[in-house]
Amino acid sequence: MNISKSPMSGLSPVVSQVRVDDMGVTSMLSRKGAVINVDHVIDEDEAKILALGYKQELKREFSLWSLFSVSFSVLGLLPSIGACFDYQQLVIGITPLPWLIAMIFITAVALSMAELASKFPVSSGTPYFVGMLSPPFAKAYLVWFTSWANWLCQITAAPSVSYSCASMMLALYSFTSEYIPTNGHVFALSTGVLVASGVLCVLPSKWAARINTAGMVCNVLFLAIVFVMMLAANKRVEINGGGISKFNSSSIAWSITNQTDWPTGIAFLQSWLGVIWAMSGYDSPMHLAEECSNASVAVPKAICLVAVCGGAMGFFYLIAIAYLCVSIDEINADPQGLGQPFVTYLSQVLDHRMVIAATALTTISSFFMAQSCLLASSRVTYAYSRDRLFPFSNLWKRVSPWTQTPILAVILNVVIGTLLLLLCFAGEVAISAVFSIGALSGFLSFTVPILLKVTYAQKTFEPGPWHLGKFSQPIGWIAVAFVALMIPILCFPYVKGSELTPENMNWTSLIFGGPMLIFTIYFFVEAKKWYIGPLSNIDEADITYEVNEHGDVEEKDHIIPVYEGKEGSQEESNSSISNKRSKDI
Repeated sequence: MNISKSPMSGLSPVVSQVRVDDMGVTSMLSRKGAVINVDHVIDEDEAKILALGYKQELKREFSLWSLFSVSFSVLGLLPSIGACFDYQQLVIGITPLPWLIAMIFITAVALSMAELASKFPVSSGTPYFVGMLSPPFAKAYLVWFTSWANWLCQITAAPSVSYSCASMMLALYSFTSEYIPTNGHVFALSTGVLVASGVLCVLPSKWAARINTAGMVCNVLFLAIVFVMMLAANKRVEINGGGISKFNSSSIAWSITNQTDWPTGIAFLQSWLGVIWAMSGYDSPMHLAEECSNASVAVPKAICLVAVCGGAMGFFYLIAIAYLCVSIDEINADPQGLGQPFVTYLSQVLDHRMVIAATALTTISSFFMAQSCLLASSRVTYAYSRDRLFPFSNLWKRVSPWTQTPILAVILNVVIGTLLLLLCFAGEVAISAVFSIGALSGFLSFTVPILLKVTYAQKTFEPGPWHLGKFSQPIGWIAVAFVALMIPILCFPYVKGSELTPENMNWTSLIFGGPMLIFTIYFFVEAKKWYIGPLSNIDEADITYEVNEHGDVEEKDHIIPVYEGKEGSQEESNSSISNKRSKDI
């Protein structure tokens, strides 16, 4: 269509139109009679994102399978469970009970998030949900709080996984030599993993999708291989001498061994940090919603698939660990000085070559996991920059014309992640706070929109094509109650009394609460003057508003999602713009 700009309307040539109120969405443009005029033919996915208030800037080259692949790579069950020995097995013992019980509640959170993602398939995720569900008087601050909380979760994920990956590699080297890694070595290798992940994340979306599919295949395949290795190549009796059987009895495998100074009930809840961190990542499809076809259905399905499949596979893997572990006390003591409890565990069960093979596969999976975490977090940075959350947001929201990916957002995340990795010089407790911050901040950001959905917006929330039906409210309340219980638990130290020294302190509340306090003060002092929450990036000149003879928004009694104008004369085009009439796609 080759038509000059209409001098009357100030609009570009109109080929397609989106009537926001007819799209069945809740957005910053809904209930205003807004009509978005577009100068090219659009499909349903682009119509939906336009109605939600955003231009289609990223290529939609992810499928349901690609979304699942990214999320499963972020989940990284094999390296996640290995990295979380400190937070589960070395807290409550080898029993898989914490995983089984915690997964019930984690799945409730995932299902509630999936329902919201179906209604609002945008890359920003939870802050957008909050903006559409909040009472007007609290909207700006709640979105601000949720944005920063979720960003802290996202920004700490890649460096924490990179640290875990580097530690596993160095532990493998120590296992085969007399080498003892220094903090400088851990930092350098962790940074290398993070930078390499960044290089992969700036590639075009189709390549990112392929890389993450390969990562998912590796994660599943390597998990299965290590699982079979532990069972089929079991050398417990040969390695540890007589007096023990090939497998533990059920009474041992399912027994609880409190490793903390707290009562067993508190310790059991504390061990859920390992489950929460290992299962974090099921929200990743939300942040790729604008790069996915049929996002309203594909995104919630991917979230549910990851939560259910990941939870089940992790549970069976932990059962194998429980029936094979020889001594949790020996793992805790780390006699070989490896610094990785998972490798010490493997050395109790497998011969030397098998330990090397299993650790190597775990390390490869961990690298793919780091890359997937950085991919998701860079899309969050890009999406939040559209809402002017960060200083210099105009830089971080730029999309490269060559790759059509937010390269500057990736670079920013890599730089911040490198700065966070400097915490490894402050000791194990300090760097461990990065793990627990991810769990705490992520859960907080997830819970705010769920809480709003089951309270303030319970009568106005209209679900998307994928929803929980009559179970929406009870599942939502279960999710909220679970997070409310876990927030203080995630801040508990593992020791008390005279042993509660600065070195043994749980610094999560300070490292998370300090920045959030600063962000809150800044909001009420300055940001409230200009920050309004989700902000449309559609040019105002491309939006017209339908009103009736009284000057009010015209009510619709029919649904016509997207309109497309036919090629024609200048007069026909101008008439189409002024009368808001054109043909359905």
